[in-house]
Amino acid sequence: ASRSPSGGPLLTPSQSLDGAGGRRSGYITIGYRGSYTIGREAQADAKFRRVARITVCGKTALAKEVFGETLNESRDPDRPPERYTARYYLKFNFLEQAFDRLSEAGFRMAACSSTGTCAFGPEPGGPADDKIWTSYTEYVFCRD
Repeated sequence: ASRSPSGGPLLTPSQSLDGAGGRRSGYITIGYRGSYTIGREAQADAKFRRVARITVCGKTALAKEVFGETLNESRDPDRPPERYTARYYLKFNFLEQAFDRLSEAGFRMAACSSTGTCAFGPEPGGPADDKIWTSYTEYVFCRD
């Protein structure tokens, strides 16, 4: 089987069609938590941590179609194809790879949202007045 630029299999038209002969429409939400530390006076040397886990929310059939073997279903096994779940996550942690796969499957970004909090707290070996920021970001993709 041929592969897409992101490493996933290319889908044939028959793989992305529903029983009525049209594309299966729906939404997939991608989410991740991030954190970073900024030292005194917002120095330019912010320390970013890598994305630990990319979560997937949507209909099981759509998530499997887009992400295939890279979809980790261990937190919600045996979910019926037409049911929604928010318990899947990806086996890779590169947002660009997730976005490429969604685009290749005909999805477009419909919305995004991010929240963040800040706390003062020392990191081991760091100054006691560093600010630690945490965020949660979601991207909503749709296919008509």
